[in-house]
Amino acid sequence: MSAALPGLAFALPLALLAACATRSADVMPLAADPGVFAAWSCDALYDEADRVRQRAAQRAYAVDERSGNNIIALGLGVTVFWPALLAMRPNGPDAQALAQLRGQDDALRVALSRHACPPAPQQLAPARAAALPIALGERLVYEERAAAGGPARELGLRVAALHRDELEFAPDFAGRALPLRWQQDLWGNQPRLPEGSGWLHWKRLLQPDLALGDVISGDVIGGDGGGRGRGRLRGQVIALGVQTSLGRPFDAAVIELFGDVPMTNHGTRLDGVMVVDRKSGVLLRLELHSGNPEFALRRTLTRIEPAPP
Repeated sequence: MSAALPGLAFALPLALLAACATRSADVMPLAADPGVFAAWSCDALYDEADRVRQRAAQRAYAVDERSGNNIIALGLGVTVFWPALLAMRPNGPDAQALAQLRGQDDALRVALSRHACPPAPQQLAPARAAALPIALGERLVYEERAAAGGPARELGLRVAALHRDELEFAPDFAGRALPLRWQQDLWGNQPRLPEGSGWLHWKRLLQPDLALGDVISGDVIGGDGGGRGRGRLRGQVIALGVQTSLGRPFDAAVIELFGDVPMTNHGTRLDGVMVVDRKSGVLLRLELHSGNPEFALRRTLTRIEPAPP
């Protein structure tokens, strides 16, 4: 056998693998016609651009989830940095979907320019704000118990701002202001909440437009924020419906949860249920059970107080 043949045999599989992978430079936008948006108002264009960029971010999160790279840091809501997203080297259906979304985003940018639209306002459009089940200034009051039969503590979240890509709350503990900025995207995730905040939360679990049967996954961070305070959650939407127990309609998605959380020398199973409003991401109820006290919790929205006069 020629001495060159082993090198050739080694190089061939690498060449085949390279041929199967999609390089970021190869993911070209699928052109979309900006003329489709000729009759659209600036507000309608802003909203559609938000939806396209949110879908792109969600697709990127899904790719990152499967690859296990944990490198995506697209931030919140409608902020999408396309070079970083495409640098993930997506392939197959992911590459096709991202190319289509990139083409739509490019067409929307052209349409916004042709309409001479100013930069999108930071605040949520009045029509979209009016469609939410909560309003500026209202205080959401949660009862939280760390274990069944344990003492209750009150978490208050007063709606401080309604942004295009997130809701901002002023949190309090039994009426005493907390030194935190509690921000969540419109899906219900809290990507900016500090891990040592003392409150259980999730940075990237929920997704937009939840439908019956949808499967979700992500990390949940316990109250201590340490290494033992991070668990892995998966879930499936098992029911949809309108809930009016608090005197207003919530478009509720009921999600069955299960997963694993760390213990001192081993892991333990985590299970529970989450109910979240699909329009705003507002949590209505959360129940988690496990052998780790960081992940034994019941948090329930008990009432909504009106905005101060």
